[in-house]
Amino acid sequence: MVDTVSPALARRIALAAQGIGKPVFEPGEAAGPRAVGGVVDRLGLLQIDSVNVFERSHYLPAFSRLGHYDRGALDRLTYGRRGRTVEYWAHQAAFIPRRLWPLFAFRRAEYRDRGEDWGGWVADDRGLAGWLRSELAAKGPLRASEIEHDANERRGPWWGWSDVKRTLEMMFRTGDVVCVERRRFERVYALPEQGLPAELIDSAPPEPDAVRELVELAASALGIGTEADLADYWRMKRAPVRRAISELEEAGVLLPVEVPGWRTGSKATPSWLHRDARRPRRMEATALLSPFDPVVWFRPRTERMFDFHYRIEIYTPEPQRVFGYYSLPLLVDDRIVGRVDLKSDRQAGVLRVQSAWAEPGAPAETAARLVPVLRRAAAWQGLDEVAVAGRGDLSPAIEAELRLS
Repeated sequence: MVDTVSPALARRIALAAQGIGKPVFEPGEAAGPRAVGGVVDRLGLLQIDSVNVFERSHYLPAFSRLGHYDRGALDRLTYGRRGRTVEYWAHQAAFIPRRLWPLFAFRRAEYRDRGEDWGGWVADDRGLAGWLRSELAAKGPLRASEIEHDANERRGPWWGWSDVKRTLEMMFRTGDVVCVERRRFERVYALPEQGLPAELIDSAPPEPDAVRELVELAASALGIGTEADLADYWRMKRAPVRRAISELEEAGVLLPVEVPGWRTGSKATPSWLHRDARRPRRMEATALLSPFDPVVWFRPRTERMFDFHYRIEIYTPEPQRVFGYYSLPLLVDDRIVGRVDLKSDRQAGVLRVQSAWAEPGAPAETAARLVPVLRRAAAWQGLDEVAVAGRGDLSPAIEAELRLS
């Protein structure tokens, strides 16, 4: 008989699996490298995005879960040839533990097979790809800007990238080059043997085995989820994920459950619980989440689980924005109760609350719960104060709480 999990318990299971709800570190008692590494291991990846109006996205999940921590500790894990991670196109561009590199051999093969779709990359730039391999072999890891011979050449549908850059990007997806670090957020490319241990390069499990392991990792990180949730975590095709779920269910790793309200049309959506998932009786947490945090990155799951409709507005023209350029979902306990648009004004030393909005039914103490997080965020960013611009229905309460605290 299929077990029933209430929607509230499903939320708590999911948040606990993500490492939400543990005591956080305050300024002056920063979380250490082991705790930071634990976040990377638990999530399995940190999605990368270039926007840094508040802070770049890959730094935010650790802050949401740990509170104050040294970003340098994460840099030492993610950057440099001795780091514990490697960058790859996992969910989107992301840092993943190096041990996962062999599991994506099937994806690298898919990109290689689809090369013709990339503006004729295979046909047009095979010679350039060979030349790039020779350059990297002779000179070691390099940025695209260091090896572009014609920086002014811009053509085709490549968003202004040169032929060198677009070819390196395709080689990055196929695994012909790897990213060993970033300098000023620009990828540094290397041949695989220059950036990864030989045992990782030479080991590639069969695709069904890799998919099954990735589905199990996704289930562990999510705690509870549907087939769509498990497929989205690593952006995998549904058919092989479905087969992997069946095998993991048969092995007792995934337990079928029903969550009332999780429906596809008129039918309950099949869902699974990881056998090691915790079932907390309560959840105490206050956190601001990156738009690219696994808790909210799959919008259908976010709406199903939290009844929270969320769209990032950085790509929306300013006059059409509703909630702000970089609004972060606000989690209080096991509900998402608001969104806060933050900007780190580093020149003035101020964390600016550009706007803040409460969701319907947000608890009366929302602002009181949020203000300590804002002060912690300001200190983490090396900023001296928090200032509220006043836009949004939650802003007046935040201003009042700041005056009191």
